[in-house]
Amino acid sequence: MSNKKKILILGTAYPFRGGLAAYNERLAEELQQTDDVEIWTFTLQYPKFFFPGKSQFSSDPPPQHLRIRRLINAVNPLNWLITGRKIRKMNPDIIITKYWLPIMGPALGSLLRLGKRKHTKVIAILDNVVPHEKRPGDVVFTKYFLKPVDAFIAMSQSVLNDLRVFEPHKKASLIPHPIYDNYGALIPKEMARTLLKLAPGKRYILFFGFIRQYKGLDLLLQAMADERLKKLDVHAIVAGEYYEDPAPYQELLAQLQLGERVLMHTDFIPNDAVKNYFCAADLVVQPYKSATQSGISQIAYHFEKPMVVTNVGGLVEMVPDGVVGFQATPDPAAIAGAIEKYFVENREADMVAALRQEKQQYSWSRLVGEIKELSK
Repeated sequence: MSNKKKILILGTAYPFRGGLAAYNERLAEELQQTDDVEIWTFTLQYPKFFFPGKSQFSSDPPPQHLRIRRLINAVNPLNWLITGRKIRKMNPDIIITKYWLPIMGPALGSLLRLGKRKHTKVIAILDNVVPHEKRPGDVVFTKYFLKPVDAFIAMSQSVLNDLRVFEPHKKASLIPHPIYDNYGALIPKEMARTLLKLAPGKRYILFFGFIRQYKGLDLLLQAMADERLKKLDVHAIVAGEYYEDPAPYQELLAQLQLGERVLMHTDFIPNDAVKNYFCAADLVVQPYKSATQSGISQIAYHFEKPMVVTNVGGLVEMVPDGVVGFQATPDPAAIAGAIEKYFVENREADMVAALRQEKQQYSWSRLVGEIKELSK
């Protein structure tokens, strides 16, 4: 008799793109080493009016060796009824779903209620409980989602604290976001810079990911105008798609006369190009105004790149100050000061060594082990 568990992951996966899809697919790879795993993803994830980017879909080839089915319409209650019955018929031992936006609460909460049997354990992995950008219905939708869940994994202490406001008694663990090791191996810095056609001999910092107000790109642009960074000839690479109006950022670039020192790569970065940006940079900067945790930190860990992060939310848990990077207040002068300190003190060698040591704790096997423990 097989000891394999039947595990269903509900959520974003190919052909959708971005960090949520990458996370679920990497988790499925790890789980299927010992268990029978399927991912059920969306036929429709967000209505077009709700999605701020250019496309929700990946141009990469489909992931090999994963069973992904497109079955869920996030806004159609009739679909939830049909798909929920299919889940019940599948009879999974464990259902895993990520929770990142309250607007997904009605669909996912309904699927869990309709699909789980008495023996089925539902584990929710929480990116956020309280969203960065608040909308009407957030609290109601979140409560609806949380109720059928048996146990939770929060990826930062701040998210765990938020959860306890809603669910003070259910089982919950804190497991930091595992390392994103699915973007390829490290390549030499000079090779990466050649691929990106960067000028040789410059100092480069990297802002990576979707551009949204809470991520603080405006703070970084103001920091780039600081005389200390001008003197050090620091250049910034902004690599990520606008998820809001680009005009304020373009106006700031012109006003601060940053054109030559800030390279704007504002198309979606495909998976096979991610390594080029991280490997080309000296330092990754996350100037967030608010945060719970960030997958960007975990890509930086994989590519062994020191970081400057603002001291908000879970970022401080991921980046010990003075060890693998520096923490700063979400203020342009403080961010500029931390960047200056990294270069002036020549911290690359010792921080890279510390990154290699620290990243050992962020394994996918640790996450899977906690999922199994919580599902007992």
